[in-house]
Amino acid sequence: MQRIKEAIAEIKQVARKEPVLAAEGAISLLEKLSPALEQVDSSSGALGSAVNKAIDTLVLIIVKADVEPQLRQRWLKRLWQALQDDEMPYIELLGDYWGELCVTPEQASHWADEFMPVVESVWSPKASGHGYFKGTSACLASMYAAGRHQELLALIDKAPFKWWHDRRWGVKALSAMGKKAEAIRYAEESRGLNDPGWQIAQACEAILLSSGLLDDAYRRYALEANQGTTHLATFRAIAKKYPNKQPEEILGDLIASTPGAEGKWFAAAKDAGLFVLAAELAARSPTDPRTLTRAARDYADKQPDFALAAGLAALRWISLGHGYDITGADVLDAYSAVTQAAAGAGVPAQRVNEQIREMVAGAQPGNSLMRTILARHLSN
Repeated sequence: MQRIKEAIAEIKQVARKEPVLAAEGAISLLEKLSPALEQVDSSSGALGSAVNKAIDTLVLIIVKADVEPQLRQRWLKRLWQALQDDEMPYIELLGDYWGELCVTPEQASHWADEFMPVVESVWSPKASGHGYFKGTSACLASMYAAGRHQELLALIDKAPFKWWHDRRWGVKALSAMGKKAEAIRYAEESRGLNDPGWQIAQACEAILLSSGLLDDAYRRYALEANQGTTHLATFRAIAKKYPNKQPEEILGDLIASTPGAEGKWFAAAKDAGLFVLAAELAARSPTDPRTLTRAARDYADKQPDFALAAGLAALRWISLGHGYDITGADVLDAYSAVTQAAAGAGVPAQRVNEQIREMVAGAQPGNSLMRTILARHLSN
């Protein structure tokens, strides 16, 4: 992965002064990637992600190079050979960019004519095997780039299965033809057991947003289309895309979408400055104690009441056995944050200690640890 990054950095540096040479380098790298990586263990998938990011960058460099059609055609032939030789595969994503790599509609149409007979053959009811062809995505992308939208839809109709990977090009074609309502219906008809619903939602949301139908886009697709790696990332993505919506409304809808896990949205509420709501969420369902402790520590001076509530919630969820691999240090951190926030909020330390004693009085999973760690503090 480090070597790929180094190669990309070198090519990007050359592209500033010699874009054609950089494009040649990009093609050479794409030709070498799969043979170089096929013996590397990448069970985590991290290497594949690195290659996909590299393809995103390299394609742009190749497209930007201003060259004669004959040279670009030679480049495309080299890339097509690399795709055919891609056994693992590592660079199959390249097919999705084929229309862009062609640059001109004429070049794209030429490649569509090259690919289409093979696609029709493997999709024929009489075809043997599983109907797989490495150039299928490249064919559909080329037809779209060439503006052959009606032919593209007709070709996709011949596919033996309703697979979103193919039908997304039909959605693009219908949208380009101005048939946006039909494009959304076409996308919705693509849903199936193994199809990525979030990608379908993203496509439909983009169509509605491009039509200025923000409320419809939000109501129908916002929550499904903007799932981030964290709950906070999800909230931020939706808030950025829908500036017409108040943070309280967005959070209310997100919270309602995860009944029983309201505490997962604590960080999002805090990030939006909704401290009362954040404290309520932390108390309503399990929330990561370390997240609560950080909030208590960070806001002890600026929002002491909120910080105190977050710190006490951290100790409460620890006492109930929540949190991954909780240690004595985590307990002490939470207690320290609580005492700091209590001082800022003007709450006597004795009253805070009484609340904590009540937490550890029962036989909950985390009480033994808390009693041991905080024994000296609570005895004062």
